[in-house]
Amino acid sequence: MRHSNIWWVFAVVMVVLDFYVFQAVKTVSINTSERTKNIIFYSYWSVSAATLLCFILFPQVQAFQTSKFFRNYVFAILFGLLIAKVIAIVFFLIDDGRRGVLWTIKKAMPGSGSQLRIDEQQIPRSVFLSWLGLGVGSTLFGTLLYGFSNKYNYQVQKIQLAFDNLPAAFKGLKIVHISDIHSGSFQDTKAVAHGVDLIMQQQADLILFTGDLVNDRHDEILEYIPVFNRLAAPMGVYSTLGNHDYGDYVKWDTLEAKTTNLELLKKAHKDLGWRLLMNEHVVLEKNNDKIALLGIENWGAKGNFAKYGKMADAHKDTNHYPFKILMSHDPSHWDAEVKKLYTDVDLTLAGHTHGMQFGVDLPFFKFSPVQWMYKQWAGLYEDGKQKLYVNRGFGFIGYPGRVGILPEITVIELV
Repeated sequence: MRHSNIWWVFAVVMVVLDFYVFQAVKTVSINTSERTKNIIFYSYWSVSAATLLCFILFPQVQAFQTSKFFRNYVFAILFGLLIAKVIAIVFFLIDDGRRGVLWTIKKAMPGSGSQLRIDEQQIPRSVFLSWLGLGVGSTLFGTLLYGFSNKYNYQVQKIQLAFDNLPAAFKGLKIVHISDIHSGSFQDTKAVAHGVDLIMQQQADLILFTGDLVNDRHDEILEYIPVFNRLAAPMGVYSTLGNHDYGDYVKWDTLEAKTTNLELLKKAHKDLGWRLLMNEHVVLEKNNDKIALLGIENWGAKGNFAKYGKMADAHKDTNHYPFKILMSHDPSHWDAEVKKLYTDVDLTLAGHTHGMQFGVDLPFFKFSPVQWMYKQWAGLYEDGKQKLYVNRGFGFIGYPGRVGILPEITVIELV
């Protein structure tokens, strides 16, 4: 009942936003013909009504909740419209602030006489700010729509990392790092297969996957097992779990059902031919040199993300290995625990953030709203001899697209 009430509160807020934005629509169309005005007004309220109806029906209609098309596209469009209106309203609020100041000044002017009427005709809305707000909001919405075409636009990021303590036999080791597949969001098997082809073209010695194979349920990966089981490397394919892999974000009939789901997901890793590391380590050997590869379950220091990981278990008995790689899904683990307690971990690989799938990602400048929560959110970070690489994610969730922050296949060469 409480969830339903919150949903209705959001619906009321949407209606209020619609009426407020409509004032700007009226302002910019004031000099158009009556026919044009009718078309504009009818179109605006038709879209608003359809948006509100879908929003109200979403929690009530099971088909909407299970439909990939609705969850991936319709809901994303509705959310995009909401965000666009909120951004536009910032400019309208500035305009109303201006009008309020002018109204106060005029009201306080002595001797203004009866000729000074204080009403909206004397202090009209700014056509410029109305256009600016609608323009910025529409541009943002258009950008989100364009981003739909980027969700399978895989980018290969190549980077060389130097370590003084890397054993000689491992110099030149090529690692492919991928993260956040989120198979439950995919709708194009051929496009995903192309991403797998790109991974295999890198001819890596080792492939590492740092969690979130599914959105919630193990069966989301089943149809993609024939796609991802083609991943292979001479030194193996290793994986860990991410926060979405535990089924924490859906309602299960019983605790047993949730537990079974996780066990079946672990089996899916095995069916893929991947070695799932659950708070443990393996030893990688080459020409009599050895390094340790550690993998832990999800461990998040931000928000309400769970701490299933047991770093002490994974790190146990690794002191005598000169070089260590850690696979840990959530990059906040690096600052919170790895750097403080496990200073002999040389390279940590993470994912989780997706770069929020929205932002600016240039060689000389990076920005995404996700950085307000995560200090390390995309690319390479260094602190002394320790390094962290945060993969931008192979898949997507929530918003079925990418704007600026594209899906990533990372190729790391140790030198």
